[in-house]
Amino acid sequence: MIAVILAAVFALVLALVGTPAFIGVLVKRGYGQFIRDDGPKSHATKRGTPTMGGVVIIGSAVLAYFLGHLLAGSLPTVSGLLVLWLAVGLGTVGFLDDYIKVSKQRSLGLRPLGKILGQGFVGGSFAVMALLFPNEHGITPGSTAISFVRDLPIDLAFAGAAVGFILFIIWANLIVTAVSNAVNLTDGLDGLASGAAVVVFTGYVLINLWQSTQNCALQTTAAVGCYEVRDPRDLAMVGAAMTAACLGFLWWNTSPAKIFMGDTGSLAIGGALAGIAILSRTELLLIVMGGLFVLITLSVIIQVASFKTTGRRVFRMAPLQHHFELKGWAEVTIVVRFWIIAILFVIGGVALFYAEWLSHFE
Repeated sequence: MIAVILAAVFALVLALVGTPAFIGVLVKRGYGQFIRDDGPKSHATKRGTPTMGGVVIIGSAVLAYFLGHLLAGSLPTVSGLLVLWLAVGLGTVGFLDDYIKVSKQRSLGLRPLGKILGQGFVGGSFAVMALLFPNEHGITPGSTAISFVRDLPIDLAFAGAAVGFILFIIWANLIVTAVSNAVNLTDGLDGLASGAAVVVFTGYVLINLWQSTQNCALQTTAAVGCYEVRDPRDLAMVGAAMTAACLGFLWWNTSPAKIFMGDTGSLAIGGALAGIAILSRTELLLIVMGGLFVLITLSVIIQVASFKTTGRRVFRMAPLQHHFELKGWAEVTIVVRFWIIAILFVIGGVALFYAEWLSHFE
């Protein structure tokens, strides 16, 4: 438990101190946000605000994770390293996208194919390694069984291990791509994505800590309701580091934002959330835990589908947060209310998780 606390403390301090230092570097180089002309007019004042702040979030979380292990005298686990690989790998894809935008001052960064290939490589390599490295109990970080709050009877290896391996790679990539892009769509107002990420990561820290105390590998809890998760305590450590890093960044990202996380941060955060959900065997529960991200993504899907089929728009603008901007809501009002929605979804997700555990004792 001490390692989890240390990781959170280090990440918070590093993000609080590192963000203004990084802002100074970006300002000196003139790396400011490009604002689309077809967006809300109120966003024109944000043109030139330093971006790519996700570098601080990733760097703070990764460094805090290793410092926490070093000072606690423990070793990193495969599960923790795999989640960090998703965050760093997708963050790198996002960084390339951001860098092209700011250096060429255009709204288009990486071409769609390049972005998809980058996400596919990171997600695919994560999936492959997740089914390797069994521990002394024969448990690998990932599972070919589709999970809700634990593995369900639906196993992708129904036709053999080889088929299951391939289907898991596709399934994991789908989750990673969907979640990272959902967080990316949410990142449109000052502090919205970073604040929502703090809430969801916090929920997963609670879930992972509970899994670690009720783990089947422990003789005292190897009974009904225990969890066969490879490294739940280390997943909690990664989640705590990401929570604190996002919180420290939020200090500078809240309205009026001094810096934006950019695709660097949003893709990394989405990747970390997806990785934690997959390795904690709570894949479908992430739909509830990240309900705010789901709603915002659905608003884009509905808008595009409606316009292509009927020629009409359901919302004044998508993603959903911009619809309320155009209705006249203040930016801070939208952000705080969306945070409340995120909190309610996480409470619901954690409640479902705990209720399922209690059901084993009825």
